[in-house]
Amino acid sequence: MTTPDHEPEQAADEAVAAEAVETTEAAETTEAVAEAEAAETPDVVEADAAAADVEAETTEADAVAEFDAAVEADGDEEAAPAPAPVALPNRLIQTVGRRKEAIVRVRLVPGTGKFTLNGKTLEEYFPNKVHQQLIKEPLVTVERTEMFDVIATLVGGGISGQAGALRLGIARALIVFEIDDRPALKKAGFLTRDPRAKERKKYGLKKARKAPQYSKR
Repeated sequence: MTTPDHEPEQAADEAVAAEAVETTEAAETTEAVAEAEAAETPDVVEADAAAADVEAETTEADAVAEFDAAVEADGDEEAAPAPAPVALPNRLIQTVGRRKEAIVRVRLVPGTGKFTLNGKTLEEYFPNKVHQQLIKEPLVTVERTEMFDVIATLVGGGISGQAGALRLGIARALIVFEIDDRPALKKAGFLTRDPRAKERKKYGLKKARKAPQYSKR
């Protein structure tokens, strides 16, 4: 039988026991929450890793697609037919051009467009720009200004006659190299030998046709 003196002690023991029970329950609850979080964490990590893998695969697929497109573009460019190279002559091309009293012997050799005229350059032998342009006209017409070197021997006549003879000789040499250039050169008149020449002097006249002044008385 419980006495009145023992009632406060009994109440204190019950309070301590209740507090211990609450502490135990709180600890169990904390452990359960921790275990739940621990269980959920791998799933979240796995989900993030899976998303990262998917993103990496997508990026890699895009890179592969871009590379394939670039390779196909290069293949198309390489597949385009390249212009056929012009075969250089395997023999000496030598022709003769004439104009008035001038005679020019021309040789074409593979080169870079250099002129050697009686051992001189084009600018030294023909200082006049008009003559230089006239001489280069056949090469410019067929677009071969930098394919050949021109070596020529010029005799007789004057500067103008030699320039015309040199142009005729170059045009003739070009059609020896490539017969398909003949229509263009013929149309431009570079293959026509200019027959004009100085008319001879007549006796009784000062020149071919110039007569002395007539006096009636």
